[in-house]
Amino acid sequence: MSRDLCDTTLVSRIQDLFGGDMKACAIIVAAGKGKRFSDEKDSYKQFLMLGGKPVICWSLELFENLAGIRDVVIVAPDDRMGFCRSIAKRHKYGKVKAVVPGGRFRQDSVYSGLLKTAKDIDIILIHDSVRPLATAGLVSLCMEEAVRCGAAVPAVPVKDTVKLGNKKMFVEQTIDRSKLWSVQTPQCFKRAVIIKAYDKARKDGFVGSDDSSVVERLPHEVKIVSGSEENIKITYPEDFTLAEAILKRRGA
Repeated sequence: MSRDLCDTTLVSRIQDLFGGDMKACAIIVAAGKGKRFSDEKDSYKQFLMLGGKPVICWSLELFENLAGIRDVVIVAPDDRMGFCRSIAKRHKYGKVKAVVPGGRFRQDSVYSGLLKTAKDIDIILIHDSVRPLATAGLVSLCMEEAVRCGAAVPAVPVKDTVKLGNKKMFVEQTIDRSKLWSVQTPQCFKRAVIIKAYDKARKDGFVGSDDSSVVERLPHEVKIVSGSEENIKITYPEDFTLAEAILKRRGA
């Protein structure tokens, strides 16, 4: 099934797998500043324009139109919370239930969002706002595996040769890339699993590089779902050019 097709069939399959009325919440993490994006000052990449609308709107529209998602929580910078609320109101994103302030680090921001999820939510998706090109099919497949396994992440195989270097910038080892994956978002989890993982991480003072790394140390297995090369993270100015080209190809 194409990831660009309507998610209705997949959502129905997920509901059947779940055995009832599954309720999902998407947390859009939009609290970070992009130091690598500008040489002069930090930039809120997630609020810059892409294809005629703020970058964050592409994710908001995706989840608004995805049948399997009931709620959306936005984690925003303190000085952009009003802007996010106005976007939700202006574009009639009715699934947005809360806009909450981010923390010092991404993990703190995610935890802030988790605390705002309703207790009757079954599946939580955590998505970076600067990945505007995720598709309904990709999200639904990730949700399906989260229902099956408790935790799932989209990823693509590493293509380049990977070297382990030392502090003096000499190669120490060539890493076998056959088992290496570049992980994307949204990352999907059963609510009980991700809440337990984050509570443990805070208690232990652990800071992970992504949400699945927090879950891994419970320990809990994380399923890899085939991601998309188009599900890029906007990190540098040239990424906007690529994103615009992908949107144009999609006819968006």
